[in-house]
Amino acid sequence: MKPYPETPLDNPVWSSLTDTHHNECIDYGNVKFYHPDFTPFGAFVNGEDTSAAIEKHAKLLDTFFIVGNKPIIPSSFRPPKKHVGLQMIIYNEIEHPISEDIIELNEAHYNDLIDLISLVYPHFFKKKTNLLGRYYGIYKNNLLVAVTGERMQTNNFTEISAVATHPEHTGKGYAKQLITYAVKKIFEDRKVPFLHVDETNLGPIQLYKTLGFTERRKMQYWLISK
Repeated sequence: MKPYPETPLDNPVWSSLTDTHHNECIDYGNVKFYHPDFTPFGAFVNGEDTSAAIEKHAKLLDTFFIVGNKPIIPSSFRPPKKHVGLQMIIYNEIEHPISEDIIELNEAHYNDLIDLISLVYPHFFKKKTNLLGRYYGIYKNNLLVAVTGERMQTNNFTEISAVATHPEHTGKGYAKQLITYAVKKIFEDRKVPFLHVDETNLGPIQLYKTLGFTERRKMQYWLISK
């Protein structure tokens, strides 16, 4: 059974910025963006002509994304480049054993987190992305070798993001255990976990399906640049 109406997930960036993450929002009316320190995503509603807001936001970031329908671009900009992601969701806790010592990361772990993310997951992670939710990690010999975190959030849904494992520690099941743990914590909050993954990233897609995630819909990410 689906515990909450899923309409907010049809426009997840907008829903997050008008809900849990409203303090991290740069508001252009019917077009809204996360502050660049958090993540390079924006969204719009009501068929808005997005060109004026995009022109303003381009003064803050050289490149960024509109998530959702195709935006209207200022004539001086390059045509937007479309990327397609799968939005996946899970309705029950994952039945997978956790044998590793998983800790919730805090400010003392920040440099370790940034080092790992910079190595394996640099594209969408900004200097304050970790403040959008909780991050969990596994250490081996004082090295942070795997992490999973939270990003977009509404009152009823929390996105799992930044599933990353050090290249020298892959194949050990760390990602499965971290996702299992993160999903459990989200359900404890009485919220529903979801995630986004590039539709060409077949390995992670299969991993998420194995753990019990199902595809909910496709999401379009429009890369904006001058």
